[in-house]
Amino acid sequence: MSTRRDNPDGPEDIDAAFAEIVADLERDATFARWPEDADPGDEDDRTETPPAVEPTAVAPVESGPRDWTPSADEDDEHYVPPEPPPLPTPRAGTLVGIVVVVVGVLVTLGSGLAGLSGAVALPLGLVLISGGIGWLLLRLRQPPRGSDDDGAQV
Repeated sequence: MSTRRDNPDGPEDIDAAFAEIVADLERDATFARWPEDADPGDEDDRTETPPAVEPTAVAPVESGPRDWTPSADEDDEHYVPPEPPPLPTPRAGTLVGIVVVVVGVLVTLGSGLAGLSGAVALPLGLVLISGGIGWLLLRLRQPPRGSDDDGAQV
């Protein structure tokens, strides 16, 4: 295809380029040919064609997937999931961590109510919030370390 090499944007004449591609494919020996296009002298390409079927004047009515209607016997109940298990009761350490975070937020936002200056209340509140979150994160349950299972955890 010399037209494509001459122009970086593509061939100027699309129809000529397409005809050249088709001609190259027809010259290729491995290109599959339709049975009726096969040369009569070529015995390797001869295949027996099935006899032609005459079309009928009226096509039979066929049913498709959109013609299906559910029967009245089918169960119309929807899936109802089971009740979830109750939330576990928080332990004393968890409650301590939550209380520390809440006190830290109150000290940070309500420093005027406690009589603290802003220079003391802001760092103290941020330390309390950080400490409470750190306490809660350290109390998270960890999987056993001796486990040989590398699968997913549910």
